Amino acid sequence: MMDCAVSFPSVHFVPVGRTFCRYERITLAAHSNKRRRSPKNIRLPKRSKQPPEFGVNLFLKKPSTTPFEPTEDDVDVNEGSDTEEEQNNGVVWESDELEAIASLFEGRIPQKPGKLNRERPLPLPVPYKLRPLGLPTPKTLVKFTAPTVVSSRASMAKKVYKSPSFLVGLAREISRLGPDEDVSKILGKWVQFLRKGSLSLTIKELGHMGCPERALQTFLWAQKQPNLFPDDWILASTIEVLARNHDLKVNIDQFTGLASRSVVEAMIRGFIKGGSLRLAWKVLIVARKNKRMLDSSIYAKLILELGKNPDRHRHVLPLLDELGERDELNLSQQDCTAIMKVCIRMGKFEVVESLFSWFKQSGHQPSVVMFTSVIHSRYTQQKYREALAVVWEMEASNCLFSLPAYRVVIKLFVALNDLSRATRYFSKLKEAGFCPTYGIYKDMLQIYMASGRTAKCKEIFKEAELAGFKLDKHLGAYDLVNITQ
Repeated sequence: MMDCAVSFPSVHFVPVGRTFCRYERITLAAHSNKRRRSPKNIRLPKRSKQPPEFGVNLFLKKPSTTPFEPTEDDVDVNEGSDTEEEQNNGVVWESDELEAIASLFEGRIPQKPGKLNRERPLPLPVPYKLRPLGLPTPKTLVKFTAPTVVSSRASMAKKVYKSPSFLVGLAREISRLGPDEDVSKILGKWVQFLRKGSLSLTIKELGHMGCPERALQTFLWAQKQPNLFPDDWILASTIEVLARNHDLKVNIDQFTGLASRSVVEAMIRGFIKGGSLRLAWKVLIVARKNKRMLDSSIYAKLILELGKNPDRHRHVLPLLDELGERDELNLSQQDCTAIMKVCIRMGKFEVVESLFSWFKQSGHQPSVVMFTSVIHSRYTQQKYREALAVVWEMEASNCLFSLPAYRVVIKLFVALNDLSRATRYFSKLKEAGFCPTYGIYKDMLQIYMASGRTAKCKEIFKEAELAGFKLDKHLGAYDLVNITQ
C-alpha cells in the first residue's frame, strides 16, 4: 500500500469579501514512495499574470518583493485545474486581454505608440460658399425704416441716402402732397440723411409720375442746402425731366456753352423722349460748334428717331459720318441694331456690315436681333449666299430664333428655292410655339406652288384660313380655284 500524507502549511482564515493571498495557498499533495516524473514532451511555459478576483483591495495590500517559483507539483496541479476549467467554461483568455484587464486595477491603460494629441482636420470648403478673390461683394438693398428704430443717426444715413426704396418712397410722398403744400414738408424731415446725388433718383421718379413741377421744387429746395448742392446729377435729372415734359425754358445757345457734358446729354435725351427732335438737333449743333464731344449713344438715339421719318433722313447722314470719323465708339448692342435698321431703310448697307464687323472684333457676341438685321440687309441686296452664311453662323452660336428671325430665314430659302430647308424651318417655328404670320403663310404657299405640291398648298391654305387669314386676294398670278377644289 501507498503511504499518503496530508499537510496543511500556514492556513489563514480570511473574512467574507476577502480571498486568499496570492502566494499563500492551501496545497494538497499526495506523496508516494516513488515520485512520478513528467514526460519530456510537456513544455512548461511561464504563466502570464492572472487578473485578480473582484473585491480584492490591491491598494491596501503591499506587493511581495520575493519572486515566486512554481514547483513541479504546482505545475501539475495548475495544469490539471486549467484544463478542467477550460473544458468546463470553454473560454480561453489571450495574453493581450489579460494584460488589459490587469491594467484596469493598476492604472491607466497603456496606449499604442503614435501621436497622442491628434488634431482633427478642418472640414472641406463648400463650393457655393466660396467667392473668388478680387470680385466685388454683392450690394444688399436696405429696407426703408423709420430713424427712431436705429439709435445711431450716422449709420442710418450711410444706409439710407442711396437706398432706391427710400428715394422712391420720398417721391411717392411728395406726389401725395396737396397743391398748397411745399416739398420742404417732406424733405425737411430727412435732410440729415441725404447726400449729394441722393435726390437724383427722386427727381426722375417724379418725372415718371407726371409731376415735373414737383421735380423742379425739389431741385430748388436742394439748391438751398449746402450739403446737397452744387451737384451735376441733380441738375441733369431736373433738366431731363423738364425737357421731356416741354417745360424747359432756357437759352439753348448760352446754356449749352456753360453746362457740363452730362447736363447737355441729359437735355438731348429729354428732348428725344419728349419728341422734340428739332430742339435735340439744335442742341447737338451748338455742342458741335463749341467742340463738345458727346457720347456715342446720344447719336444712336437721335439717328433712330430721325430715321423713322423719311423726310428727316438727310439729317441722319452727317451723324453717321461723324460717328465714322471717331477713333473709339461706345455703342451698346441696342444702339448698333437701331442704327442698322435705319441704314437698311436708307440703303446704307456698307454701314451695316461695318458695324457688324466692329461689334464682333470688339469681343461681343451678336444677339438674335443683330443676326436678323444682317440677314435682312443681305437679303435686301439679293446677296442670298452671303445671307446664308450668316444663318449658319447663327446656328453655330446656339442662338435661339425669334419670330422675325424665322420669317427672314424662310423668306431667304424661298428666294433660294430651297423647299426642304424652308419646310424644316417652318416646322421648327411651330415646335418653338410661334404662330405663323400672314407673310410666312404666303411665302410657304408660294414655294409649294412653285414646286407643284398641290396637296401641301391645300393644307397651307386651310391652315391659314383657320388662323383667320385670307390668301385668295393677295396671291396675284396664282389660281386659287384649283387649290380649293
